[in-house]
Amino acid sequence: MNILCTICMRGGSRGVKNKNLIKIYNKPLFYYSIKTAKNSNIFSDIVVSTDSNKIIKNCSLFGIKHFVKRPNFFAKDKSPKIPVIRHALLEMEKKLNKKYEIIIDLDVTSPLRIVDDIKKALIKFKKKKSDILFTVCKARKNPYFNLVEKRKEKVKLVKFLPKIISSRQMAPKVYDMNASIYVWKRRALIKYNTLFTKNTSIFLMPVDRSFDIDTVLDLEIIKFLMNKNKKKYNY
Repeated sequence: MNILCTICMRGGSRGVKNKNLIKIYNKPLFYYSIKTAKNSNIFSDIVVSTDSNKIIKNCSLFGIKHFVKRPNFFAKDKSPKIPVIRHALLEMEKKLNKKYEIIIDLDVTSPLRIVDDIKKALIKFKKKKSDILFTVCKARKNPYFNLVEKRKEKVKLVKFLPKIISSRQMAPKVYDMNASIYVWKRRALIKYNTLFTKNTSIFLMPVDRSFDIDTVLDLEIIKFLMNKNKKKYNY
């Protein structure tokens, strides 16, 4: 079975400047996703999709052989990611003259995942015969209990039930999408521009491996967690 790993990186970013190349313990951020992908030994090929020649040069130093240079309209702040991954898949199939049955995307901004997370997510994906699977963690806030929004100048819970929810434990279980691992069957990636289909599954990861970098504070939290587990993250 041919399984493709996609690792997608834009040259620019707003929250943390040039975050894909930022150094964490003397290694660029992308190193951790590449290392984990390689160590999993489940991928036929690993491809980096980027608009940046600097990223291509740096990733080459860490053994990446396949790159897809994405068009400018796939490299903007508001460009959706699924078409980017689909583009990488089709370009790789054209380049290597092969078909991939499964595509797994590893988000560079979530460096705390480990090999076991990828392998177990894939096992569940196959067991459930899913079209799509993505990773989650237990939500820190619950829309039925302590997430609010303003509607017509009135403050209300995001989600409302007829019965009164007096504690978080009484509320329905909800999960945070942790932006770590995404898995598709080929036909699902080609067909859908959403993760939410009739045959989508989730894989639960622990909260301490579910931080992704959107802000400088996120970066500091990840550095702290990596420092507690130096052997696990190999820096």
